[in-house]
Amino acid sequence: MKGDRVEIVVDAGDTTRTYEVVASRAGRRVETAVRRGVVEVSEVTRSGSVVRTARFMATRVLALVEQPVPREDSSERSGDAGRPLREDPET
Repeated sequence: MKGDRVEIVVDAGDTTRTYEVVASRAGRRVETAVRRGVVEVSEVTRSGSVVRTARFMATRVLALVEQPVPREDSSERSGDAGRPLREDPET
């Protein structure tokens, strides 16, 4: 979803560096994968084509923080959060 982001903190020898990959447009998402000692963070479209990719050696990655955009619950949008769906008849 637009606004999803992943922060990658990497050991750069005497200091650390922070990189961000952000889903910049509507319909895009950020995917992470760890393969053969490489951490790969990609921005992907709805159809699955990769827009951009960041690759880091897994031994150098200190932290990988996924920060999704807060999503509204369907009950919060409709405004029916506290009311029951129907009244129970008294017998």
